[in-house]
Amino acid sequence: MAVSLGTLRLWESVLESTKKSQDKGSDPMIWAIHLSSQLNSAGVTLPSPELANLLVSHICWDNNNPISWKFLEKALIFNIVPPLLLLALLSTRVIPMRHTQPAAFRLYMELLKRHAFRLKPHVEFKNHEVIMNTIDNVLNLSQIFGVKVNDPGSILLEYIVSVVWQLVEAALEDEGLLELTKERKHKWNVPQDMEVDGSGSYGAKRNEILQSKNTVMAVELIGLFLQNKITSRILFLARRNMPTHWRSLIQDIEVLVVNSSALRSSKAMTPEIMLQLISDDHKVVTEGKKANYLQEIHTIMSSSASMSHKVSGSSLWIPLDLALEDAMDGSQVDTTSAIEIITRLVKALQALHGTTWHECFLGLWMAALRLVQRERDPIEGPMPRLDTRLCMLLSVTTLVVSDLIEDEESMSHNNNINSQTPQSGKENRRMDLVSSLQSLGDYQSLLTPPQSVIPDANQAAARALMIISGINAGNSAYFDPVNIKEIANNISGNLHHLIVESCIARNLLDTSAYYWPGYVTGHINQISHGVPAQVPGWSTFMKGAPITPTMLNALVSEPASSLAELEKVFEIAVNGSDDDKISAATILCGASLTRGWNVQEHSVYFITRLLSQPPPANYSGNDSHLIAYAPMLNVLLVGIAPIDCVQIFSLHGLVPQLAGSLMPICEVFGSCVPNTSWTLTTGEEISAYAVFSNAFALMLKLWRFNHPPLEYAVGDVPPVGAQLTPEYLLLMRNSQLVNSGNEDRNRRRLSAVVKASCPNRIFVDSFPKLKAWYRQHQACLASTLSGLVHSPVHQLVDSLLNMMFRKINRSQPLTSVSGSSSSSGPASEDASLRPKLPAWDILEAVPFVVDAALTACAHGRLSPRELCTGLKDLADFLPASLAIIVSYFSAEVSRGVWKPVFMNGTDWPSPAANLSNVEEHIKNILAATNVNVPRLFAGISSPFTLPLPLAALLSVTITYKLDKASQRFLDLAGPALESLAAGCPWPCMPIVASLWTQKAKKWSDFLVFSSSRTVFLQNNDAVYQLLKSCFTATLGLNNSLVSTHGGVGALLGHGFGSNYYGEISPVAPGFLYLRVYRSIRDIMSLREDIISLLMQCVKDIASDGVTPKGKQETKYGQVSIATSLTKVKLAAQLAASILWISGGQGLVQSLINETLPSWFISDHREGTGGPVSMLSGYALGYFTVLCGASAWGVDSSTSASKWRPKFLGSHMEFLASALNGKITLGCDPITWHSYVTGFLNLMLGCMPDWAVEVDLAILKRLSKGLRQWNEDELALKLLESGGVGTMGAASELISQID
Repeated sequence: MAVSLGTLRLWESVLESTKKSQDKGSDPMIWAIHLSSQLNSAGVTLPSPELANLLVSHICWDNNNPISWKFLEKALIFNIVPPLLLLALLSTRVIPMRHTQPAAFRLYMELLKRHAFRLKPHVEFKNHEVIMNTIDNVLNLSQIFGVKVNDPGSILLEYIVSVVWQLVEAALEDEGLLELTKERKHKWNVPQDMEVDGSGSYGAKRNEILQSKNTVMAVELIGLFLQNKITSRILFLARRNMPTHWRSLIQDIEVLVVNSSALRSSKAMTPEIMLQLISDDHKVVTEGKKANYLQEIHTIMSSSASMSHKVSGSSLWIPLDLALEDAMDGSQVDTTSAIEIITRLVKALQALHGTTWHECFLGLWMAALRLVQRERDPIEGPMPRLDTRLCMLLSVTTLVVSDLIEDEESMSHNNNINSQTPQSGKENRRMDLVSSLQSLGDYQSLLTPPQSVIPDANQAAARALMIISGINAGNSAYFDPVNIKEIANNISGNLHHLIVESCIARNLLDTSAYYWPGYVTGHINQISHGVPAQVPGWSTFMKGAPITPTMLNALVSEPASSLAELEKVFEIAVNGSDDDKISAATILCGASLTRGWNVQEHSVYFITRLLSQPPPANYSGNDSHLIAYAPMLNVLLVGIAPIDCVQIFSLHGLVPQLAGSLMPICEVFGSCVPNTSWTLTTGEEISAYAVFSNAFALMLKLWRFNHPPLEYAVGDVPPVGAQLTPEYLLLMRNSQLVNSGNEDRNRRRLSAVVKASCPNRIFVDSFPKLKAWYRQHQACLASTLSGLVHSPVHQLVDSLLNMMFRKINRSQPLTSVSGSSSSSGPASEDASLRPKLPAWDILEAVPFVVDAALTACAHGRLSPRELCTGLKDLADFLPASLAIIVSYFSAEVSRGVWKPVFMNGTDWPSPAANLSNVEEHIKNILAATNVNVPRLFAGISSPFTLPLPLAALLSVTITYKLDKASQRFLDLAGPALESLAAGCPWPCMPIVASLWTQKAKKWSDFLVFSSSRTVFLQNNDAVYQLLKSCFTATLGLNNSLVSTHGGVGALLGHGFGSNYYGEISPVAPGFLYLRVYRSIRDIMSLREDIISLLMQCVKDIASDGVTPKGKQETKYGQVSIATSLTKVKLAAQLAASILWISGGQGLVQSLINETLPSWFISDHREGTGGPVSMLSGYALGYFTVLCGASAWGVDSSTSASKWRPKFLGSHMEFLASALNGKITLGCDPITWHSYVTGFLNLMLGCMPDWAVEVDLAILKRLSKGLRQWNEDELALKLLESGGVGTMGAASELISQID
């Protein structure tokens, strides 16, 4: 109490001495010096908040005279009172009274002008936190802004915003504009004192003049706060972290800009400048430093646009070329839509390169066109062909562009709501699309259509020419494909016309595109003025013509051109007669699916929905309602079974939905007895076995059913696609039923399909029969059948064995399940031998049947021919059993318990006829990519052997005909056979290829190429050599066997091709790698290999790419930093793309979480130093950012982004700990410095949303470490990007950097 009393007396004494000094007219400086000494003696911490309050209360309003203001000014100069607090106190008193006290308001603004922009001394006060809390209490900032973080820096930011807002509100009110603003919850300038008459000091006229001048000065101060380097940067923080309040403030300023006469009369500020200062395009300019190599690299690197004009157009988009080509591998489907993957990658590259959207769209179109051109000289084989590539160009790419444009337009719509001024300066992606498509017409070599697409391209050009010629588009008869074909005879179209048509169909363009200069050439043949003949086709169908056989053929062979046409077909499939349902299903699986690029996404959606037929409203039967739809379902299942069709579904992201549709069909028809059958209109009869087998085979193509469970957990990250299990597919499907609120357009499309097909979640438990088979399947893969021999299915096993080997007379039983059973000996072709059981029961017995047959063959009780014939009979009886045969043989080969058999041409077929040719072709393919594995080809001679299960599977597959009916089952068994042979010792795969080449000579190139891929499974060093060739080819480094021009052409080449002798020609290293990496077992080793190759490339680049043995490297000064940095970026871009494609998100996260920290901790100083070290650090930084952007995206619009906070936070923790000295590093310090600064500059400049997800404490520690490096600007950028949590620390750092 005594202390409080003493303090009270102190302030009474100060006030008394102040009054006396003012009354005497004492020198304010002497007063300030005396007062400072007095307060120091009394132990008062200066500057004193209490004194500030005392002096303001003294002036307002009993002592509002010039001498009092002079004393106040000296108190500020001598830091006796805190400037910001004093100004805050004055603002609550003076601004509301500015009309009656205009001189006081003028003096307040003068003080504001002198002291509000010098913040560094303020944040260094000892009692800074106390002062800021006092300001918060005076102005109620925490309550007004609602910011949860109330640290001193945040209060400082809020104070700066409040000062500007007070001035804005005052200016609006002075000019009578306040009523034009929105109704506000809070009003700043509310009088806190009773009105006092100030007219004694000034006359009314002079008072009015001063008020007018005050308004002009207030407006100029607003501009000054927006222009000043320090305050504008603090206000920029407010814009990022307080969007609602900032938007309200900007709307008030916009009213001022549009209507203020004071602003127009100002000589220091104009409406145009003010508008630019508040626009979103306004960038806060900071000063940079350029001194040495490192700082120059920082300068180049921190400008994300630096690369766009230094790298040739195609090289800039190599990640896109790789991703597009990778999607063409039909060996595995993807659960993630290609639209989502490509959209994520396009956003990442646009952000990193800083390109315009015109350049971005042009790069995307050209990458997709290069994809199509690589199929110009295809080889024959069971793999995706031209249809899949055209789907990527004309459907997927167009949808990617559409989604990117919608993103911008939806964002612009939200930003423009309630805005007083139009948003100018914004890039219009739609206009950039138009300009990119106009530019695309200059690349004629890329636009040349493949032979099979020429009619479609000609029709697209003819359609445009007809519109230009004035033919009424409403006359649909003229525009029917049949009539357009006649018109298009003399018109030459190309892929440009098909791309434009695809964009018009999705409302990205209108028909004004037809009038672009040079878009169409040629002339229209004479057209009669009469109405064209109504031939069967889409136009007559839409007018109500029935689906006759002729009409059906027309609609199957010509794709639909509009959604309305497909909707009508779908309506018939749902509500038509049984025959019409079959016809409609046939139409949907025809040209509209494979070549209906303008409506392809709707075709796959409608097919998926038809496969998930809901029960009729009045259905009350005991059996499933799906049985009644069997004929239509079978048409759909057969129609979408080809590899290209499955791949089209995968590109559109419908694999999870397709799996969810197929599982109920399998469950139902696999439970039907086999005598259930249906007769089609063609007279063909289909059974429940057929429907089940078609559905089952298609379902198994969607996941790696034949791979042992061990493969699902190699290292810390499973191989690509290892998660493709039934549970995972359904998990992905069910996740699309949940709306998180921030889905992109593609996710919304997929969600709509799921909800329309079946709005409920589906689990494997929903299908007991499927679940039981799946569990047995997993058990058979994991262990031998010894523990299952007493299964109750033994009678069925005997029955199946009797059926399979009914013509064979054996004295010993074939099965160990039942010792009393033997084959039936010679028998008639009596159908009674065939079990009359549901398919699921048959599948349960098949592993035991195959095991018994294989055991009998191994012991000589069955000849190889008899074994293969019996297995083929089993597969003919129930085609789905082929999948079980495949999985059983796969598991048995991996166990290695069977003796090899001799492929001698007597018992088993011999490969001797062409094995040497196959080996020679494999050598040529490898030699073309600088891969040398001599030991694999050493000592290969007869006798040739294969493991018994592999030989049996090979022999069974060879017995199939290469017709359409067998193809869908060979598509299932073929990849399994290849995978199985690839995993066996060399030369198993060449033997398999040789034997299959003897059967299918037209597939020889494909089989040879497949064999060459298995070399990399046998030899890890071969993978490294191939990767090295990829880097060498892309960068154009010295290499005698690879093109020295570099770029995407050298990396991916022209796909497959044949030489003059009709043999497969060598492929480019990148193309080969994309067909190889899925076979690499030790995928984790790629992390170290890629980093090692990237570092070697940096050394080669720094030495100008020439490193002859025995010669000293070229001096770095002869190569400019910009040129070297361009190649370094290209190398890092390639490295990131290969790593992401090879291992997906899991491998990227493992790299960031484990490999990079280990690399920096290890000793990597040999051969480094100077420029090499700096470029190495930058290469790793660019590599890491692009890896993360590829895996997680640049924003939070995709599901993959949910993993970013965890792994990015872990890496940032490592950086902070190393900077703070908690971790000892072994790498070159220059490399480490350039990596940290490079990584952070790129992340903050190109991926600003990432920093918000990192823990605040880590950001602050990292910022502190950067300041120890004198990287103040980067430290500040880091805090600025950290969101509300680091807003305060950022505002304080801004003040300190002043």
